[in-house]
Amino acid sequence: MQLTMGSARGKRQISGLVMGLVVLGLIWEIAGWIISGRDQTLIMFGLSLVVVAIVVHILNDWRSGVLLFLIWLLFEDLARKYLGNSMTVYFAKDFLIGVAYLSFYAAKRKNQVEVFKIPFLLPLAIFFWFAVIQVFNPWSASILYGILGFKMYFYYAPLMLLGYAMMDSPADLERFLVINMTAGTVIAGLGIAQAVLGIQFLTPDNIAPELYGLTHTTRFSPLTHQAASMTSSVFVSAGRFSWYLILLWILAMGAQGYMLLSRRPGAKYGFLGIGVVTVAVMLTGTRTPFVFVVASALMMTAAFLWGAPWRWGQGHRLVKALRRSFFIGAVGLILMGIVFPTVLGANWAFVSETLSFGGQGSELQNRSWDYPIRNLELAFQHEHWVEGYGTGMNSLGMQYVSRFLNEPMPNIGVESGYGSLLIEFGILGLILWITWVMALLWSAWRVVKQLRQTVYFPIGFAIWWYAFVLLVLLLYLGLSPYQNFVNNAYLWLLIGMLYRLPKLAQMPQPVPLPKHARGMARWQLATGGR
Repeated sequence: MQLTMGSARGKRQISGLVMGLVVLGLIWEIAGWIISGRDQTLIMFGLSLVVVAIVVHILNDWRSGVLLFLIWLLFEDLARKYLGNSMTVYFAKDFLIGVAYLSFYAAKRKNQVEVFKIPFLLPLAIFFWFAVIQVFNPWSASILYGILGFKMYFYYAPLMLLGYAMMDSPADLERFLVINMTAGTVIAGLGIAQAVLGIQFLTPDNIAPELYGLTHTTRFSPLTHQAASMTSSVFVSAGRFSWYLILLWILAMGAQGYMLLSRRPGAKYGFLGIGVVTVAVMLTGTRTPFVFVVASALMMTAAFLWGAPWRWGQGHRLVKALRRSFFIGAVGLILMGIVFPTVLGANWAFVSETLSFGGQGSELQNRSWDYPIRNLELAFQHEHWVEGYGTGMNSLGMQYVSRFLNEPMPNIGVESGYGSLLIEFGILGLILWITWVMALLWSAWRVVKQLRQTVYFPIGFAIWWYAFVLLVLLLYLGLSPYQNFVNNAYLWLLIGMLYRLPKLAQMPQPVPLPKHARGMARWQLATGGR
């Protein structure tokens, strides 16, 4: 026995010695990197440790792993800025979600999760296999473009299965909303700080050349000639930041409505988030988020009044929430105008002068109709528009494939989203895309109607509205918003969550107490509140 105990103690001592030597070696190596100024190596080492930790956590708990993946997704670009647009960092998110898919599949094999039966599966599957065929289109410049485009369209689609399965209770929904609203408020706040402090904040001087133009763009108002810098916050482009703000504002409004109706304690912090996001929208130096946030505010206000649970006296509470949300946003803009009038004034001058109806310098008609329609017409001028040029031939990231092939980029493509689909998939592919999108929106709308008169209606409608904005309205302007990995991943995840909400609504829901009954003991409530 003594020998056994001595042997075990000796093994522990040897293991401790080995671990100590490993830690000492790491400290020595890291100290060398710091002394030699190898910041990128140090950052990559730290990110590698984070990836390993996230992978281990995903394998143990894929639900929490999905949330960690979203945090990585949102802040990944910040690392790319300081690491010379590292492709290792770029593809790390795809590796992480791939691990989550495997972990989810293992749980499914053990019957530990409920599987989502996709109601629009048939039209989506038809488009999926058509896109597979188009990867091998003879007019495609390389199969690598097809593989890249296929990833852009479908790699995050399985997230709807995970989004459906991870919503087991209202607590899961609340955790998702709180984490994402907190991260979104931080990102929006950093965008505001960048607008005030200048582009150099969160943007290194030695940024990769291909990212420089995406992060260093200044626009001038046509009449007053005021300069408005396009902010990118933690992202590598101002466009990605503006598209994210559209998603964030819609999700924040839906989350706020849900939390207020269900009397969640975090509802009061939601007003702060809405105020910060509203100010960030005004300081992006772009028109797109401003237009879509205003449109979303009108649409969601009308929808919330239509679907509010009036039957148990909570419609007035939702009206009050809407009023307070708009008031907080207005207060945020007023404070921004008082403290930093030049920054807000330059952005407002650009937005107001370029969107004025019929005014001098206005681009309203050109950007809303003439330019998109002209790009759609240009798609029909390509020689092979009937059969298409193949998947990925007008997708994001083509420059990386071109660089890998050491060949110039194919000289095809338009900015119109529907025109891009026509160029890639031909006329049949465009019809198949419209078919599966309409099937999704119709099916999802039926779910939203089921949520009327429940506390889940605001978040359910917000998800449906976001899907409509991304798949229909923003696609009218271009394909990039859909293929942007942040908006794409959230789309599929939120779709799965939407179809789970009716099951949550069937669970016992908290019935709000009247004001005179709050704070009473249980025995008082049991005896009629007297």
